[in-house]
Amino acid sequence: MAIITFYEKPGCANNARQKVLLAAAGHTVQAKNLLLEPWTRERLLSFFGNRPVAEWFNRAAPRIKSGEITPEALDADAALAMLCAEPLLIRRPLIEADDRREVGFDQELIDSWLGLTRRAEGDIEGCAKGHSAKPCP
Repeated sequence: MAIITFYEKPGCANNARQKVLLAAAGHTVQAKNLLLEPWTRERLLSFFGNRPVAEWFNRAAPRIKSGEITPEALDADAALAMLCAEPLLIRRPLIEADDRREVGFDQELIDSWLGLTRRAEGDIEGCAKGHSAKPCP
């Protein structure tokens, strides 16, 4: 089983569900606060791999939900500057284990990489709250 560094937004219900799935599969999950981490461009890029810039962003972030920021309109340099300055914009979770890094919680990818003994029903990555709901703490 793997030792997983799991960068999350504390209080996020889906991040909590994701950690439960990993722990149930026998992994050791070391949670860290994504919002307090000293992110650099290079370090963030190591989690994003070849994903398009728009997939680097947390779609539930208030500035994205409001339309103030349109990730599809950004190039990599502008996106990285924003993400480093405002970590709430970073897609969650960021996961690190066995010299590999990934962004998001695609259950198929996580299962093939680390192994899961069970999968959650429904969307376990996106925010389950509506646009008018009060944000998590």
